[in-house]
Amino acid sequence: MKELDARDRDILGILSKEARIPMKALAARIGLSRSATTERVAMLEKSGVIRGYRADIGQMDQGLVSAFLMVTLARTPAIGVLDQLARHSEVRRVSSVSGQLDLIVEVEVPSIDRLNTLRDVIATHPSVEDLTTLIVLRRDIDRAE
Repeated sequence: MKELDARDRDILGILSKEARIPMKALAARIGLSRSATTERVAMLEKSGVIRGYRADIGQMDQGLVSAFLMVTLARTPAIGVLDQLARHSEVRRVSSVSGQLDLIVEVEVPSIDRLNTLRDVIATHPSVEDLTTLIVLRRDIDRAE
């Protein structure tokens, strides 16, 4: 893959905030023709820099309970754990991290009871050595945009 230039970075910056922007509007904003912009976007997709387009849905129900599950695995990689986490719609984000923990799992559930059920399902997976739950009391800074 070629090294990203300033226009590629501009494209990525715009698409990360406005994934549904029409190609014509994107081209106008970066100062290229529509065909040149389309070609650049296609190359960014082909090279894996752009991995997809998605709707980033915020918290729809203010009654949801947000929590972080701090997971220590018996061994890594543990693909089975990731597969299990992916099956639960309440799992919003899974991050592999360095240090004593292996995974940080962000969840949003309708109740504490559902949080406990989900936690129990994950904790009993054979690859999970330890699981600690941190309930989010409030978000003081949220730069989700």
